[in-house]
Amino acid sequence: MLTSLSVAIVDYDAGNTLSVTRALERVGAGVELTQDPDRVAFADAVVLPGVGAFGDCMRKLRDRGMDEACGEAFVSGKPFLGVCVALQVVFEASEESPGVEGLGLMPGGVVRFMAYDLKVPHIGWNELSVVRDHPVLQGLDGEAFYFVHSYYPVPEDSGDLIGETDYGTRFCSAAGRENLVAVQFHPEKSSRAGLKLYENFLAWAGSV
Repeated sequence: MLTSLSVAIVDYDAGNTLSVTRALERVGAGVELTQDPDRVAFADAVVLPGVGAFGDCMRKLRDRGMDEACGEAFVSGKPFLGVCVALQVVFEASEESPGVEGLGLMPGGVVRFMAYDLKVPHIGWNELSVVRDHPVLQGLDGEAFYFVHSYYPVPEDSGDLIGETDYGTRFCSAAGRENLVAVQFHPEKSSRAGLKLYENFLAWAGSV
């Protein structure tokens, strides 16, 4: 257990923060749930949860100065994990909220599912297919995770794609660049596999 590692969970009233906090604590993280951008700067690693619409999440991040804090954390090389809609907001823009800029930590945009014969939003358990080896996804190829979303990102750089899932189409369910990893599903709602992902993140964060 990496109990000495401090993890800042960004609290901006748009995330499943309690469940994320408990899951990280369960795998040994020293967690601080914070609305203070300065605390994000002092942490060893950062987790950005997210639930809701792209535009609403970006507004709340900007209102609290957390957009700049997240950008600075990425630029500094601090290990960074995005969860659920956070996978979308780390990109540049979304069809869900035209005219709203994302964090732009990875190039690309977010599009809506066009699965006419399937229900949207995509809700429930679905498998992760690891398409590029990454420490945070180690041992998780083929594991089922819990999803709730209507949009998904399309990375401009194919090298940022690290995991896919099939729902009428193969879509990006995990992306990674340098010290940043983000997933569309909810690890904190995904039982053993979800805890394994958080454990992998802590191990990776401790080695970066």
